[in-house]
Amino acid sequence: MTTLLYNHPVCMEHDMGYGHPECPDRLVAIYGALKQPAFAALQWREAPAATLEQLTRVHPQRYLDRIMAAVPKDGLRALDGDTALCPSSGEAALRAAGAACAAVDEIMAGEADNAFCAVRPPGHHAEPGRAMGFCVFNNVAVGAVHARKVYGLDRVAIIDFDVHHGNGTQAVFEHQPEYMYLSSHQSPLYPGTGRSSERGVGNIVNLPLPPYSGSEEIRNGWATLLAPALRAFRPDFIFISAGFDAHRLDPLAQLSFTEEDYAWLTREILAIAAEFSKGRVVSTLEGGYSLSALAASVAVHVKALMEAPALAAQAAARIA
Repeated sequence: MTTLLYNHPVCMEHDMGYGHPECPDRLVAIYGALKQPAFAALQWREAPAATLEQLTRVHPQRYLDRIMAAVPKDGLRALDGDTALCPSSGEAALRAAGAACAAVDEIMAGEADNAFCAVRPPGHHAEPGRAMGFCVFNNVAVGAVHARKVYGLDRVAIIDFDVHHGNGTQAVFEHQPEYMYLSSHQSPLYPGTGRSSERGVGNIVNLPLPPYSGSEEIRNGWATLLAPALRAFRPDFIFISAGFDAHRLDPLAQLSFTEEDYAWLTREILAIAAEFSKGRVVSTLEGGYSLSALAASVAVHVKALMEAPALAAQAAARIA
């Protein structure tokens, strides 16, 4: 059993213009970190393009048509003030969403324990009918719905520790009690959603953190709010919207997480996955715009994913 790493060269070609923080160098940094000897056991997979059936479970056909028609033959085409398409963006977006579905398929087939999707564009701001915040398709939502619809799972959870609230993911699931969305994020900050009072049908749990919050605040919030809610939900499968822009070095926000916080959060999520979800976890890349912090944070996140089966076995042995 193993950890899978999904990627595709076209995700490096998605480029929203000079100086844009969501840039191809993000993947260069990540791939450089994950090609080190400590990650030799990672199994690399080419991300397939999401199918029309997979995408239309989340995004209306008219939205898909509008996005693909907007892909330019050259240059850039803006979708909003933050989000643009280049000639490679359509395929990159399809493969970013397809990675999450392919990871689900391999895990449900027993071919892997968990997976990390190192793909872009990211997804958690994309609403069913609207691209925004660097995001085109909601990758984690497409994967989560695929897991439930194809494999008949009862409960699917999405944990989002990106510094920005995943308004798109919340919008997809806030009226569907079979899914739970849990988010820690800076507030106030873009996109302005994610108040603790936003509860959906009891399946939305938001932990807004004031600027300059760090290890103490996120660990206390996890222990007192997020983890108890997730355990009470008893998920059959867990997804992670893995944004690393809450790091203290990130230029786009003002939280103060460290690499060890990301390692700790990942281990905490994996412990609950071992308890309720047979260890089934798919993590997909969201934000993170300090290249050095992104590379270091992804490295500890993926290392924790790789160590999950051994940790679960040790825990089971202690219980026995």
